[in-house]
Amino acid sequence: MGTRIHKTLFFVFIALLLSADVSFGQDLNTPSKNGRANSMPSVSDLITVVDKATSSNSETEAWSTPVKLVIIFAGLAILPSLLVMMTSFTRIVIVLAFVRRALTTQTIPPTIAIVGLALFLMLYTMTPTFSKINEVSVKPYLADEIDFQTAGTNAGNCMKEFMLRQTREPDLALFVQMAHIEKPAKAMDIGLHIVIPAFIISEFRTAFEIGCLLFIPFLLIDMVIASVLLSAGMMMLPPVMISLPFKLILFILVDGWGLLAKSLSLGFK
Repeated sequence: MGTRIHKTLFFVFIALLLSADVSFGQDLNTPSKNGRANSMPSVSDLITVVDKATSSNSETEAWSTPVKLVIIFAGLAILPSLLVMMTSFTRIVIVLAFVRRALTTQTIPPTIAIVGLALFLMLYTMTPTFSKINEVSVKPYLADEIDFQTAGTNAGNCMKEFMLRQTREPDLALFVQMAHIEKPAKAMDIGLHIVIPAFIISEFRTAFEIGCLLFIPFLLIDMVIASVLLSAGMMMLPPVMISLPFKLILFILVDGWGLLAKSLSLGFK
């Protein structure tokens, strides 16, 4: 019973993670060049997955409605953690926060706008992975081509493959060493309990590197403005107040938000 609940929760979490049926710049339901439909799972399919995963073929073993509700609400509760730990959300939201800090605009854009932009950029960058999960896990399970355990394994492998592409080898080796296990022949053989923390600290490092590079031009503007004010004897005038319009003009002229969104999207392999 406990094993079944554990596997069901994992697959429900993956299903909830895919519950946004969105498209960016193209019809996701149009078959791609390699013949695979680049489509996200629909909400109705995910509801069917939850109902099927939490039910049994035998009437005596069928789970009651309260148990199903507990599993669904548990999945909703852990969904924010999954968005942070297993997707591109972490890197994107940290970089956007660095940009706002470098611009010294305080709470502009507001935090909810930063998080919202990071969320939709995450959906954009994760669409290939989510589409692959839909093809190899959700659709075959609904069509009774694979069992529940295989579907959960396929979904986990798709997420692991994405995280491994973004994870630095030293970070992965660090957690393998701390786990006191032998180095596997293939990275895909490493468990998720090792891949996820290695992925997170790799994303932190990458996000901070990008943030430091973004800070440099704005820092130079602050230094130039402060030097001009000091040479003019206007020491009581805050340099930030004068440099803010210049930083905003520079950011607008180079189409900062567009370049930032493009760079973040293309930064994921």
